[in-house]
Amino acid sequence: MLKDFTKLETFLTVVRERSFSRASAKLGISQPAVTQQIKFLEKYLDTKIIERKKNGIRLTNAGEELYKVAVNLERCIHEADADILRIIDKKITFRLGTSFTIGNYILPGECLNTLSQVINNDVKLTIEVSRKIAEMVRERKIDLGLIEAPIIDDDLVIREWKEDELVVFSNVPLPKILRPEDLYEFKWVCREEGSQTRKVLQEVFQELGVSCKDFNVLSEVSNTTAVLQTIKRAKKDPEHPTVSIVSHYAVAEEVQNGIFYEARFQGYTMKRKFYIIYHKDNKHNAYVNNTVDFILSGKC
Repeated sequence: MLKDFTKLETFLTVVRERSFSRASAKLGISQPAVTQQIKFLEKYLDTKIIERKKNGIRLTNAGEELYKVAVNLERCIHEADADILRIIDKKITFRLGTSFTIGNYILPGECLNTLSQVINNDVKLTIEVSRKIAEMVRERKIDLGLIEAPIIDDDLVIREWKEDELVVFSNVPLPKILRPEDLYEFKWVCREEGSQTRKVLQEVFQELGVSCKDFNVLSEVSNTTAVLQTIKRAKKDPEHPTVSIVSHYAVAEEVQNGIFYEARFQGYTMKRKFYIIYHKDNKHNAYVNNTVDFILSGKC
């Protein structure tokens, strides 16, 4: 059983996420597959290791002991991975693809430099829309993708990475909490039809009972950077502000410096997930695995 760490990795993820469903999302496998692997461990050990509760999971005494063993084994495997990469010392350019928001506002700078050191190779970054990044991963044109929407594709492994929040922002102060009727008083800069952000917002506005057709739309733009530049240059009109909606990561620095002002909807938070994707044939690729571990460690 120790020859195959996959099942122990699943066990560790279930314990850390305290949920079979969240572990499924983190690992990029189905929930029945998670359950099956835990049952395999219990059959192998001939004892119960996890009890499922309404508010999560609980480890049995045997489960607590297995957890200690698995954590030690995980640490040894990570150390061995680093040693193997040093032995290989293979000079490659690791091809990383990201959506515009992730590539421009989350990864730049120190994160990419550190990743390059972790895999001891250069990293080439490609920034495109999520759909295009998924296509490039499928066609082996890039090794790993970071995207803003889940992709259903049998050739790809998809794993949850981190949570994002969308916020309303402007170049003039806004009420901290917005009512649906306030939205009709704004001038809007919108994302183009078909973008992932646009799809999320359509669902949000539908839940709020707001009709986008009645908005005062000034323009539609193709990416987050264009949105920010358009709002930054817009005429400052406190009575009818020019606004748009983007990831809070994209405006965090400007909000802190008083260049932009953000607001949220009353009683509603616009949440979405970011995802890691890679080709299923790369499941055991040392460079891909080390990159995924680095990204999931929270250092980016």
